[in-house]
Amino acid sequence: MKSLLPPDWPRPKGYSNAMAAQGRVIFTAGVIGWDEAERFTSDTLAGQFAQALRNILAILACDGAGPRNIARMTCYVTDIEQYRASLPEIGAAWKEIIGRHYPAMALVGVAALVEREALIEIEATAVVPE
Repeated sequence: MKSLLPPDWPRPKGYSNAMAAQGRVIFTAGVIGWDEAERFTSDTLAGQFAQALRNILAILACDGAGPRNIARMTCYVTDIEQYRASLPEIGAAWKEIIGRHYPAMALVGVAALVEREALIEIEATAVVPE
């Protein structure tokens, strides 16, 4: 997998503009920040973000993939200002769970998510070399 960065563009912080990859593709559904028993253990965006990342890694592991295989993520949040205020905690959770791998990412503010307690939902696309 290779991060794509046009010449003379500044390096984005915490994500890549684009990723190039070849291999078997894995798509997750929207993953939220509850545990394996479908219980929310955090009522903070950063806490739910961390749990959603753990859930994504558990799903990817079912087919031999891990953090370095994630090519793209789309995050849906119910409160963009809360997301901005939580960036230090979100960044720390990212480094702890994903490490220093930064896929192409997008963040979208939404009015609500299907699960009323959910503050964030993440879709991930991973590519596993064959």
